Amino acid sequence: MPRRTATMLASTLLLFALLCAGVFLKVPYSEMSPGPTVNTLGESRGEPVLQIAQRKTYPTSGHLNMTTVRVTGADYDMNLLEAVHGWLSGDNIVVPHENLYPNGKTDAESTQENAEEFSQSQESAKVAALKQLGIPVTARVVVSTVVKGSPSEGTLHAGDVIKAVDGSPVRAPEDVAKLVTKHKAGEPVEFTIVPAKDAEAAEKAGKEPEGSQKIGITTAKAEGDGHAIVGIKAGTDHTFPFPIDIKLADVGGPSAGLMFALGIVDKLTPQDLTGGKFVAGTGTIDDNGKVGPIGGIQMKTIGARAAGARYFLTPADNCASAAARVPDGLTLVKVDTIADAVQSLEKIGKGDTGALPRCAAK
Repeated sequence: MPRRTATMLASTLLLFALLCAGVFLKVPYSEMSPGPTVNTLGESRGEPVLQIAQRKTYPTSGHLNMTTVRVTGADYDMNLLEAVHGWLSGDNIVVPHENLYPNGKTDAESTQENAEEFSQSQESAKVAALKQLGIPVTARVVVSTVVKGSPSEGTLHAGDVIKAVDGSPVRAPEDVAKLVTKHKAGEPVEFTIVPAKDAEAAEKAGKEPEGSQKIGITTAKAEGDGHAIVGIKAGTDHTFPFPIDIKLADVGGPSAGLMFALGIVDKLTPQDLTGGKFVAGTGTIDDNGKVGPIGGIQMKTIGARAAGARYFLTPADNCASAAARVPDGLTLVKVDTIADAVQSLEKIGKGDTGALPRCAAK
């Protein structure tokens, strides 16, 4: 066999072997890519994303798009070729699997966590939007979760309103732990609650929950320092002065909070905030309107620009990362609170974009 032919054959076999190795060699990585965007002022699957009743709303135009990121599943085994392709791709990011699914988290666990975060983000978006508009919202402390096998299991339930502990009024979630830990493990503690079913009925009627009852629970010893616990997590629930529903399926996580809040503000404001412009964005939001950072910011800006966005509302803590790679034609607008975002939307709507606070790369 001629030397040249032998060399070509050997190279071909080596290449084939490397390709086979690349296909069968699994690597501990996952991939993130731009996901779909949804206009919070528009419709999804034939119905409005934001549905507000018993309150005057106003026409809106333009877009206030929330953005998403696609990720490979927890059970997906990426091979070496796919990892290399992802690293070389301009629109995807390959990250360690542990970053997306820490401590062996399963798809089911991730889906449940995302659903809970998405639900909380909707609640906070409503609260932040109404506070921005000066509309009062009533808050109350509730049982958020009950730990399985704890002293509270079967006695307290998620959604129960906590009015007092040992007769001391509860005004914030952290009050519950402070009052319980005044006891030694094994001592009884008395909760004054409104049962979840009564609280839910009152909320639907737009009233404050009534009909409290007292429940005694024997505290247990926490692992570690041994302080007294009852095995619940306290949270906050709200009574809204009129119904606000957010209808959006197949989306999880907390990062749409800011855009939901802005959509609500726009619908309840006579002024058309966007002025017909295409604005997208992302960011968590708390009850006080503080905007927090999210993951996958570069994937979201790519997805937003592909959908047609010209402006992207960017959490302040994500600005540097987002500015390191900005899609052509997209302006990154820095926001730290819902008030910042509303002011920037007003500037965008009026065409006064020169004064916008913009993200800058470090």
